[in-house]
Amino acid sequence: MKSYHHKAKSTLKSTLLETILNSIDEGIHVVNSEGKTIFYNHRAAEIDGFEPEEVLGKHILEVYPSLTEETSTLIRTLRTGEPIEERQQTFINKKGKKITTINKTIPVRLDDQSIGALEISREITQLQELVNKISHLQSQLHLERTNKPISLAPGTRYSFDQIIGKHPDFIKAIDYAKKAAETSSSILLYGETGTGKEVFAQSIHNASPRKNKPFIAQNCAALPRDLLESLLFGTEKGGFTGAVSRPGLFEQANGGTLLLDEINSMSIDLQAKLLRVLQDNRIRRIGGNKEKEINVRIIATSNVPPEKALKEKQIREDLFYRLSVVLIRIPPLRERIDYDLKDLVQYFIHYYNRKFKKNVQGITNSVMKIFYQYHWPGNVRELQHVIEGAFNLIGSKKQIQIEHIPQYLKQRVQNQDYQNNNTFENFSGQSLPAAVEQLERKLIKKALQTADGNISKAARILQIKRQTLQYKIKKYGL
Repeated sequence: MKSYHHKAKSTLKSTLLETILNSIDEGIHVVNSEGKTIFYNHRAAEIDGFEPEEVLGKHILEVYPSLTEETSTLIRTLRTGEPIEERQQTFINKKGKKITTINKTIPVRLDDQSIGALEISREITQLQELVNKISHLQSQLHLERTNKPISLAPGTRYSFDQIIGKHPDFIKAIDYAKKAAETSSSILLYGETGTGKEVFAQSIHNASPRKNKPFIAQNCAALPRDLLESLLFGTEKGGFTGAVSRPGLFEQANGGTLLLDEINSMSIDLQAKLLRVLQDNRIRRIGGNKEKEINVRIIATSNVPPEKALKEKQIREDLFYRLSVVLIRIPPLRERIDYDLKDLVQYFIHYYNRKFKKNVQGITNSVMKIFYQYHWPGNVRELQHVIEGAFNLIGSKKQIQIEHIPQYLKQRVQNQDYQNNNTFENFSGQSLPAAVEQLERKLIKKALQTADGNISKAARILQIKRQTLQYKIKKYGL
């Protein structure tokens, strides 16, 4: 009886596992130590164009005659016992459809003995087609522009005269950027999402000697590692299954500027390859054996403070020093609000008046009060979207009013007011000096938490000198 229950329990586990593996979006292919398929889920069958019965129990080279012991990742992992990290593969499946996948192959062990290999396949066919189209369009655009006189650099819309801001730290950032534009050194721009890093990058390019050459921007967080690598460096025919000869973004940007947005999202191993390019000024296409000299200025951006990106190993230390020859911090809107909010609001009202053919004169005092109280986590980009949204609701009215701005914004300001009121209630019955010290202590603690313990950043948030903050930290024992 006990044996029966054990067997039933084992069967239930096996059925449950098989159900789970057959319901996921990745293809799962498992072979035993002899190379024969022992598990092949429904998604793998869809990708390859087979029925599971055509694959199960058969040797992998029997089912895939185009593969060899050298080209089959499953056979190679069986032989070496080593995993094969994400590998891009393009092939024609049994139904004649061109498929691109990213595969990961790992050995299956029991008591330190290899008993098989497992491969996980994620189909990225549509994404690969999109990358190819983008690359082709960028190439065509570059060819068209090379014979045309231009006032703004290819691929750009912004210059320094379009950047709005009077805050001292913002003015300093613009000044640094203008000086850096005169050289070809690498630049690292860092600031929160929505602070205008690409606007700075384009402005630097348009003020540089490279302004008549291409400006190409690529978001490093938008693509998987293999696709980003092929897009950056290009490919040679035969480099991997299905590869065609095409230039990468480094070649297309030759003579100009390549913006690598969110560099902290790029995989560490690809960062190592980028470092070599920066050191040697030479690239080699994937699958190629010839190196090509390039002349490209790199501007990189990070939405994470450099010290945090380094601490959390989001960026290689050697690459950081190579990129940050010029390091420019773009302050968030909440730090600039007293200096720049009104000008930015007027700019966006003027912009959307022209775009939507309206005649909006401004915003009411009550809306402006909310804008000043709001924290603006999305920064200037969020402000722009709020103004654009208001234009969609304003109708024939001449001023943006409370009902034209998002509910979430009003709600967050109300919650903030409530918290502030509770805070001041805590000070009741205290002398003024004691209440000031208590509030000061709370504000300093919050600034240090926001800055992840970085005293310089906390001082900027509090808008006091670093030495002053150090004195107060010591005073309050923080």
